Amino acid sequence: MSLTVAVDPWRMDGARARAVDAAAWRQRLYVIIFRTDTAAGRAFDVTLLVLIVLSVVVVSLESVVSIKPDLRGVLQAVEWALTVAFTVEYTLRLACVRRPLLYATSFFGVVDLLSILPTYLSLIFAGAQSLMLIRVLRLLRVFRILKLVQLTREARVLIHALRASRSKISVFLVAVLTIAVITGTVVYLIEGDESGFTSIPRSMYWAIVTMTTVGYGDIAPRSAIGQLVAALLMIAGYSIIAVPTGIVSAELVRTPRPLAERSCGRCGIAGHEPTASYCRRCGDRLTTGASSAGG
Repeated sequence: MSLTVAVDPWRMDGARARAVDAAAWRQRLYVIIFRTDTAAGRAFDVTLLVLIVLSVVVVSLESVVSIKPDLRGVLQAVEWALTVAFTVEYTLRLACVRRPLLYATSFFGVVDLLSILPTYLSLIFAGAQSLMLIRVLRLLRVFRILKLVQLTREARVLIHALRASRSKISVFLVAVLTIAVITGTVVYLIEGDESGFTSIPRSMYWAIVTMTTVGYGDIAPRSAIGQLVAALLMIAGYSIIAVPTGIVSAELVRTPRPLAERSCGRCGIAGHEPTASYCRRCGDRLTTGASSAGG
């Protein structure tokens, strides 16, 4: 004897439709929150950035004793409103990602959580709200908003030039340190404790400050010979400062510029690598020249 279970096709279709709608809603929410190549995504990130800056300003103002009594109520109200907004944003991020736990334990996930916890902890522990300055780390998201193709390309060129010149700069820094040791020792022998040169390390500190033309003035040679050494070191400092700039500039000239990154002629998305052959969104083949299609 077999049992046949009747399944309502209308109910099944309704459940499938709701599942499809939920998936589409999560996808749209994900695009808005995590992507910056759409108008909604850029607007979301710009709004979030403004709120982050405002929250840091509010927390900083709360630490000023002279204005805190007058603005205590207003600042606390603004801070709670910002905390609620960040809480909603954090919840939406967890709701739209495929693996919420993976995001929650990531760098930005931990920072997002730490940015809202102090306000709630301040209800239990006094002074915990000062920890909210960690929100400044969230300003790292500005690179998602400023994801300009030209800026990203030139940043790669600069990094390549710095890596290529690191050996030359290392030799230069060793030479500068050697000059600081020799000059500091000489001035220590010339001036002594009476002028504030109480040790060779302190004299080396003076030599580095003098070479870099910072000139704090906390210690200075008083004898004629010591002042002559200082004058020569100051003159040499101007040429020393220009050396690393020239090294990096020479490597920048040698570094080949990458080809202009292309836009897809089908969907209009930009930001492809110079060697890419297919669109990273729709998979359509990229044209050989740079396209001016907009996103």
